Amino acid sequence: MSKYLSRHLRHQPERIGIALDANGWVTVAELMQAAAGHGFPFTRAELDHVVAVNDKRRFTIDGPRIRANQGHTVEVDLELPRAEPPAYLYHGTVAARLTAIRAEGLRPMDRHHVHLSPDRETATRVGARRGRPIVLCVDTRAMHGAGHVFFVSANGVWLTDGVPPEYLRLPGT
Repeated sequence: MSKYLSRHLRHQPERIGIALDANGWVTVAELMQAAAGHGFPFTRAELDHVVAVNDKRRFTIDGPRIRANQGHTVEVDLELPRAEPPAYLYHGTVAARLTAIRAEGLRPMDRHHVHLSPDRETATRVGARRGRPIVLCVDTRAMHGAGHVFFVSANGVWLTDGVPPEYLRLPGT
């Protein structure tokens, strides 16, 4: 169910006929009706359970509305305030991506921002989704000092527009 919600609240709301507002919200009733109409019915109790126990806290319910906390490929403004990051944050990846990362740094690709984790353990879990994980350390203190902007989402994921290679500590460096 979490994957279904992510697909439609972050990437393809139109696929089931819902429209996110400018800030990524849709009513729970509209989401449930659309999901049921597309062969994926669920109860409000099931939805509340998935939101409450999701290990990455991907979603927020606020009264009658729900949205994904970050990771959108559709245009939304999550209205996240700027935040001063800790000295270091982490990014989980796999070896196949290291050549491009060394050359270009971390880019958001289809998403709005690069996602950074507050600790190595979380970054390891993120990287492990695509194979054997490699954890990169990001010198966010230096980045922030150089004028790069950071945000932190409701679920503790740190976001920035990109990470130039000079702020990355790659394995073996």
